[in-house]
Amino acid sequence: MDFTIILMVALAAIVLWFIAIYNGLVKLKVRTDEAWSDIDVQLKRRYDLIPNLINTVKGYAAHESGVFERVTEARTKAMSAGTAAEKGQAENALSGTLKSLFAVAENYPELKANTNFLELQRELSDTENKIQASRRFYNGNVRDLNTKIQIFPDSIVAGILSITKREFFEIEEGEKAVPKVEF
Repeated sequence: MDFTIILMVALAAIVLWFIAIYNGLVKLKVRTDEAWSDIDVQLKRRYDLIPNLINTVKGYAAHESGVFERVTEARTKAMSAGTAAEKGQAENALSGTLKSLFAVAENYPELKANTNFLELQRELSDTENKIQASRRFYNGNVRDLNTKIQIFPDSIVAGILSITKREFFEIEEGEKAVPKVEF
């Protein structure tokens, strides 16, 4: 009788332990999915702003078609990227082409004074800030999830449930460089 009670208590402890680890892993997985969704929302906002920005700049700099094509192509690639790594690379390429679009705008003083262009530029800047915040939130959740699924004994439960590591949403090495400022 004593052995049966000890066995039942041990079994109950193992089940409770498994449930606690399972719930923790599910919570982190859901938070990571939510964070990725936050990134998608901001990227969608960015994708929606880009055609308006291009059309505004086109009105002043119609002969800059190569820049417009590169921005449009980069936008299309970014929208169709799948994994976090692919999305990160595509977004970095899109950021680079947007910089070239704004560089073109610098050559047209009347464009820089256009209220529609200024508003689109402000909205895009605000969106870029929100994307960065969403990236940090996502990467923090990925860090927590990846750590939890690698720590023993949580790794056993993660393996049983097929919960795998997630990729960080990183920027390219070139983007990490400190910009050179000259006066």
